[in-house]
Amino acid sequence: MTRRRFIIEADGGSRGNPGPAGYGAVVLDAVTGEPLAEVAEYIGTATNNVAEYKGLIAGLRAAHALDPEADVQVRMDSKLVVEQMSGRWKIKHPDMRPLAAEAKGLLPPGQVTYGWIPREKNKHADRLANEAMDAGGRGERWQPKVPPGGTLATAAPEAPADDALAEPAAPDAPSAAVAPVRGWGSADLGAPTTFVLLRHGETPLTPEKRFSGSGGTDPGLSPVGHRQAELVAASLAARGTIQAIVTSPLKRCRETADAVAARLGLDVRVDEGLRETDFGAWEGLTFAEVRDRHPDDLDAWLASAKAAPTGGGESFATVARRVALSRDKLIARHAGRTVLLVTHVTPIKTLTRLALGAPPESLFRMELSAASLSAVAYYTDGNASVRLLNDTSHLR
Repeated sequence: MTRRRFIIEADGGSRGNPGPAGYGAVVLDAVTGEPLAEVAEYIGTATNNVAEYKGLIAGLRAAHALDPEADVQVRMDSKLVVEQMSGRWKIKHPDMRPLAAEAKGLLPPGQVTYGWIPREKNKHADRLANEAMDAGGRGERWQPKVPPGGTLATAAPEAPADDALAEPAAPDAPSAAVAPVRGWGSADLGAPTTFVLLRHGETPLTPEKRFSGSGGTDPGLSPVGHRQAELVAASLAARGTIQAIVTSPLKRCRETADAVAARLGLDVRVDEGLRETDFGAWEGLTFAEVRDRHPDDLDAWLASAKAAPTGGGESFATVARRVALSRDKLIARHAGRTVLLVTHVTPIKTLTRLALGAPPESLFRMELSAASLSAVAYYTDGNASVRLLNDTSHLR
């Protein structure tokens, strides 16, 4: 029986190298030239080479899904990937080795051949990669464009039904088609972009443990909160590492950020994506009061991050999407710098969860005190490292 023959055209790109990156790949019928599957994904901050390899891996996965026994010819305009995968060039960079190993393991070596093509002959995959990067910049997931009357299959990764925190792929949350690079980072990655995450100081609602999101009364800091803001400002000034300050637009964060900025002599930039969850009808209520008034909605909210609070509030999944978009924009804007993000419980927990690759329920298993400090470092190879969580030593 004659085996099917596929052509994979794959591409990847980075707007900054490293910078916001994405990949695209198309699987073609080798006989008719008909597109059989398209895949593309925004992958956050990465290099061109990482994006190229991830495009190759995604294309091979798509071909395997169509027919694991098919003969495959890969065409790419990356001389590096083609020569390394063909075995003619050594893979010297440690960040490329795991990606190349994964690509080699997707199909038996005898089924896959590699060939270089000029960029102008790789327009389909290049278009997909740019569409994915454009979609990521808007905080959206890339969607395939099925031709009218066509039957084009898509290999675009879908979030598992029970993972309500799915968002555009990011430096610390690789696409479903690619396993993350693990182990020691390379010494030539350069300085990471570090987010120092500061929860705002106490408000009048904080000691009473009331829901206080972005849809409530927008309380300012209490006298205790102002004192906490001064203490954390003094601590950060003593460390001398903060190079920029970005804050949630809500009053309690702006007041906290202003106290730090005055001590450090820095300006404050506002980012809407860093605001707290809108808790809808639960704003201002205690957990016990919500349990008494909205028991079914509360149970649903605790069971799935896709569930929203009563009265038009935001689900944690919605919050995660906007937080991930702000994260990627801030990483691109402040590459290699240390930035103070003054924000709230949910955004800080979300950034930590995504960096760890932790499950959705981890949101309910982190403690974040008022005016506490946490930190996450983002590297140019797409990895992230949680360096600190809920430090309150400066308040003592």
